[in-house]
Amino acid sequence: MKVLIVVYHAFELWQAPPWFTDRLRGEFPGIEVVQRSDYQRITEDIADCDVAITWSLRTEQVQAARKLRWIHSPAAAVHLLMIPEIINSDIVVTNAREIHGPVVAEHAMALVLAMAKRIPSSSRWQARRTWAQEQIWYEFPRPREIAGATLGLIGLGSIGMEVARRAAALGMRVVATREHPERGIDLAGRAKHAVHGPAAVDEVLAESDYVVVAAPITPQTRGLLDRHRIARMKPDAYLINVSRGALVDEAALLDALRHRTIGGAALDVFDEEPLPPESPFWELDNVLITPHTAGLTENLWDRHYAQISENLRRFVAGETLLWQVNKHKGY
Repeated sequence: MKVLIVVYHAFELWQAPPWFTDRLRGEFPGIEVVQRSDYQRITEDIADCDVAITWSLRTEQVQAARKLRWIHSPAAAVHLLMIPEIINSDIVVTNAREIHGPVVAEHAMALVLAMAKRIPSSSRWQARRTWAQEQIWYEFPRPREIAGATLGLIGLGSIGMEVARRAAALGMRVVATREHPERGIDLAGRAKHAVHGPAAVDEVLAESDYVVVAAPITPQTRGLLDRHRIARMKPDAYLINVSRGALVDEAALLDALRHRTIGGAALDVFDEEPLPPESPFWELDNVLITPHTAGLTENLWDRHYAQISENLRRFVAGETLLWQVNKHKGY
């Protein structure tokens, strides 16, 4: 049995560290584990592998993989693997949604608090050595409490559910959309919270003080928050995106921010990354930008190892794998 690991990225944290492969070899001595630092030999390497740990494969690479039975994505998003050759095959796809959910949820709540408490404004005034208590009070929206506010969740998967738990613990009311609203939401005081189907996105936007985008990227969710939907938001509401930039119409969002028809935005993801220096988002004082850091944690690969090693044990034993992706839905 052979496992191929190819998770190259220019950012070091997204690459599997050397100890990762060594530990797998030690725990599974009967398995050949091959790790590559680039994709140059992937067509050759994948020809006889049973398992691939990677976040993207091309058509010709899948066609060359005669024995491939399982692909694991170390990302939560799997859209780069959703090609016909994989979707229409018997290859099982799993992802790291349980790894990233709690960490990204913490970041999302940090952004909610930062916008509510006007932290970006304080940072700008600090750079000017100005004690701006009065100035910040008269900015719009004013500093406010989040307890009692409504948090709208677009998506209630592994990230969204973790955001919901943290928001509810801080006294917020949670309203959410999910594909299966009949599953509800498992929160204390659930009577004050609400879960709707995907068709109710407009209603959720209209009643939310903070909108957190946490939906997976699929053909149905690309451009989900378009000009019409952004216009449904309250004039003092904040849009927070910790999912993927492609879910939001960035031109429409820029227009709303420039004309201040919404309170502001906190954005961890963009359609083009890195965000180009010439992007107008950098210039807006009602935008907080974090450079796709929501999932960063020093514990990342320890958590990946726990998840992958458990599924590899199951794979060897012929048991059902955890964290499987519905390939026809794309998440």
